[in-house]
Amino acid sequence: MNGDGNESSFSPEQRAGALVEALPYLQRFRGAIIVVKLGGNAIVDDEVLKTFAEDVVMLRSVGLKPVVVHGGGPQIGQLLARLGKESEFRDGLRVTDEETLEVARMVLVGKVGRNIIGHINMHGAYAVGMSGEDGRLILAQQRDVALGLVGDVESVQPAMVERLLAEDLIPVVSSIGVDRSGQALNINADTVAGALGGALAAEKVVFLTDVAGLLADVDRPDSLVSRATVSELHEGMASGRISGGMVPKVSSCIHAVQAGAASAHLLDGRLPHALLLELFTDAGIGTMITPDSAQESSGE
Repeated sequence: MNGDGNESSFSPEQRAGALVEALPYLQRFRGAIIVVKLGGNAIVDDEVLKTFAEDVVMLRSVGLKPVVVHGGGPQIGQLLARLGKESEFRDGLRVTDEETLEVARMVLVGKVGRNIIGHINMHGAYAVGMSGEDGRLILAQQRDVALGLVGDVESVQPAMVERLLAEDLIPVVSSIGVDRSGQALNINADTVAGALGGALAAEKVVFLTDVAGLLADVDRPDSLVSRATVSELHEGMASGRISGGMVPKVSSCIHAVQAGAASAHLLDGRLPHALLLELFTDAGIGTMITPDSAQESSGE
């Protein structure tokens, strides 16, 4: 599971122990929906994408129902730059005019989504691509005129995703939504993952990021918080201990569990097989967020 290609570093006993440790989780989560958000930063590393695809196919093979939601901010910025168009951000969101929206749709649906699908389908004809526009999966409303065609999720119509899952397929969803007039809107992928996970009543919504998870002290990488409740996260944001780029991720975790997901997880998607380590080991590797009433142990 370490992904370094050196299988001899594990003894037969260690391999058997890992399988035994995973068994109760495999039994518990069989048939459960797992929504996984893959960020644009992770997608630029082909090796990371390869192991991610292996993890997702593994989840399907042992009876779970994975749904992938992806962003593509770096790739959108790169194409805009090649076209001579400068990116403008406000409060961490890309100002999106008509031209920028067209680029975003091309990149997310036509490039990033296809790349993820291709890696998954190397293992079998499992993945099916779609965007939030398809079947009005993600109904959105414009956030702020100053941001242009940037949307907030108004509601989710998950029937199409549920049909794909019923056929044992893996939906790969691009974070474009549509408003009631049919206008496409660019939406933060974390927000889409949280909303979709809630609408599907997912067992888990996993956010693969470029950090280990939530840290008690941002200057101490070893201060990982293995578990937190919604009220603890609210308190952390109010006090300023949770700030910057973690706020939208934490907010999406909160929304996911409040909307109906059993738990949300933040973990470093650059770590080989991070998804399997979080879901199927006792310790886990990231931060697990649960409703205030949850009594689950960390790593479950």
